[in-house]
This record gives sequence, structure tokens and C-alpha cells, in this order.
Amino acid sequence: MSQNIVLKKGLNVPVKGAADLRVSKTVAPAVVAVQPSDFKGLVPRLLVKEGDPVLAGSPVLADKMHSDILFSSPVSGKVKSIVRGDKRKLLAVLIEADEEQKYVDFGKKNPAELSGEEVRKALLESGLWPFFVQRPYGIIADPEAAPKAIFVSAFNTAPLAADTKFCYGDEFNAIQAGVTAVSRIANVHVSVNAEDKEPFCKLENCELHFFKGKHPAGNVGVQISHICPIQKGQTVWTVSLAGLAAIGKLFTKGKVDLRRKVAVCGPMAIDASYLVTYPGTPMTELAPFYGTTGDETRFVSGDVLSGANVGKDGYLRFQDDQVTLIREGVEKELLGWIRPIRYKQFSNDRSYFSWLMPGRTYDMDTNLHGGPRPFLMNDGYYAKVLPMDIYPVFLAKACLAGDIDKMEKFGIYEVLPEDLALCEFIDPSKNNIQDMIAKGIDLMLKEMA
Repeated sequence: MSQNIVLKKGLNVPVKGAADLRVSKTVAPAVVAVQPSDFKGLVPRLLVKEGDPVLAGSPVLADKMHSDILFSSPVSGKVKSIVRGDKRKLLAVLIEADEEQKYVDFGKKNPAELSGEEVRKALLESGLWPFFVQRPYGIIADPEAAPKAIFVSAFNTAPLAADTKFCYGDEFNAIQAGVTAVSRIANVHVSVNAEDKEPFCKLENCELHFFKGKHPAGNVGVQISHICPIQKGQTVWTVSLAGLAAIGKLFTKGKVDLRRKVAVCGPMAIDASYLVTYPGTPMTELAPFYGTTGDETRFVSGDVLSGANVGKDGYLRFQDDQVTLIREGVEKELLGWIRPIRYKQFSNDRSYFSWLMPGRTYDMDTNLHGGPRPFLMNDGYYAKVLPMDIYPVFLAKACLAGDIDKMEKFGIYEVLPEDLALCEFIDPSKNNIQDMIAKGIDLMLKEMA
């Protein structure tokens, strides 16, 4: 049974530099990185050493806490180097890719004929299990757990987000196979954009929900809060369309194929468009999109609100299908907020005259335009962009204080930092609300998980 949900709260951030709906480049990177930091809570164990040959789908890492969770190489080639940081912390496994890709043959299977246990085993052996993210806490799903349900967001409302129809429309059959496979584990809920339902409204073996509204309507956490809120003691899993496509190809083709369309966008992007590449691709491979401006550009794997600043020497994260290039705002602004017009600045509060031009996009940068100061006391100010039944300021303060009882009371089980990204964006106090939520989740994992 389908469900129609209209969200009245939210905000679409009008950033300049949307990617044109065309593939301008196919990138076959010389080196690909597998990074433990892409997976929250992972304690990695190396399965390879420098010089070892690998195939696409060969395991290179395992989770020390769950030894059956493997992390496979997205490409075939040779392990070029093992990158370590302070105290020999494992930062990345760099794999030098072959010109012609070779794959581990996992054998073709019909997911409709498999049991849930057989699906779990296939996903664990292939290294695709990390696509499942468990809520609460946003960690890799426990393969031995029984989730309440599995949730998928088939659209994205984040600033300059990759167009899911363009990226995954031609992978519909693989996604359908992925949904069928995942449905053998638990009930699947797919949320679709009510204003552009095709083609994902045709998915079978799942329950469809149609959402309409501004960002963060496309966040799976917001969707869960309206479909099946998470209570204490409950767990749900989420999986992305990229994950479903990879899972579907595992069963229909018998191999791990992680290639995807990635939107390269943002105010600093030259000829913003899409490329086809692998997770773990170096940002240096995107040189045609930023030219000689690399030193003054922030490289964000993901969107500008909740993505990761990976730097010019960083890599595309495992779950991301978007790279945003935005200018580093380092210059001082004369008079600042005292200036009366500021038509080139966006304000959600109509503080500037930009509200008279509702269709305009803005050349935004990373400048905060002010320093940190005390929280506003009015929780409703932040709640107007958060369509969830929680109190964002009280939750953030509870996380800041490390008060577990109040964190539970105010909704820590329902959120990840990305769900409160808009609260951070509009916050006149310049607080790092996402960092506060992340630290609260870390405390919950330490004390409660």
C-alpha cells in the first residue's frame, strides 16, 4: 500500500553550479582508494599487503568486530601501498588499477529463489554488505541482527544533488533485482519523489511512499520518521540506490561492479556535468573540472551541507555520487552584515534583498560571515527547517553536555548529523550542530551499544 506525505518544513539552498544532465567524461583512475574512514565504527583488519594482486570483488579489509564483514576492491590491479597515519592508524589501501578490469566470479543467481540467509551470505562474501547502514548511530549493519525494516530513498533534495533518475534510471533492472534480494531479509520501504515518480514508482517487492517537499525531504532519516519512527531498542537499515544497483548486478551478472555516475558540481566547477567512475577515485582525476583553481577550492565528497571536505588529495567516498567544488572563503568582508543591500548574499530570514529574487542561485563560498556565539533560545527557529518530531536545540545541547538520558528523550535514536545540516546552515550562532550530534552518537556507541 502506497502512502502520500507532504512536508511543509524545509529549505532548498540555492547554490550555483548544478550539473548538466549529460556524461562528459568516463574516468578510469590509475589508483583507487579503499578508506576505513568511509564506514563509521569500523575497526579494520588488513587482508592484503603491498604488491598483492586483486580482482574487482577481492576482499582487502575485514571488520575486527564482525570478521564476516568484508570490504572488497572496486577494481582489479595490484596493491600499490598501505597508507597509515598517527599510531599506525590505517588510512587507506591504494590499489593500482589494471587497464582491463577482471572480476571475481560469484555466479549468477535469481534473488527471488533465495532465502534471506543465502542473500546475507552472498552480500557478505562479495564485500557489498557495507552498503547497509544501521540506524540508530549510522554504523554498518550487524549481519546477525533482524531489522524492523529496510529503507531506501529514491530521490535526493540536497543542494546540487545528483539527479537520481539520470544516474540510476538506466539501472532500473539491477535496482529491481537488488530490491528483490533485500526484501528476502526484511520488508523494504522505498520513498519516491511525488513530483517525478518515474521510474522508481514501478518497483516491486517493496512498499512505496511518495514524498513532496523541500530539503530534507530526500533524507532517508526524515522519511523514516514519517513512515516508521525508531524507538529505543529498535533498529532499521538503510541502503542507497547505488548500493541496490551493485547488489542487483551481483546477482544478475555474478560480479561486483561499483561503477556509477557522479555529479561534479558547484560554483567552482568548470562545465559542471556527470562522469562515470568508481568510489575511491582521486580528486586529482577531476582536474578538467577545476583547472588551475585547485588551491582555492574546497573539494567536498557529497553535498555542501553534509559532505566531507576531502581536500585536493582526497578520494570519492564509498557511498557518494556527488562531488561539490566550492570556493574557500578566506577574505574579510567590509562592514559585513551592516551593509544594507547585499543582493549577492542569500538569507533565509529576508535579512537581505535577495528574497525579492526567489529563482536566483548564488555563488556561495565557505565563509561563515561571523564567529560562534551562544545558541538562540527559541527552538522553533531551527525546527522550521526540520520536518521531524524532535527538538533540535535541546538535542544538540544534550549531546554537548553528554547527558544520555536527555539525548534519548530528545530523539538521538532518530537522527544522524546530516538530518540537522539545515539547522546548522541557518544558525545565526554559527554552531557546528552536526559535530555536536556526531559526538553524541559516539558517546551512545561507547556507553550503550
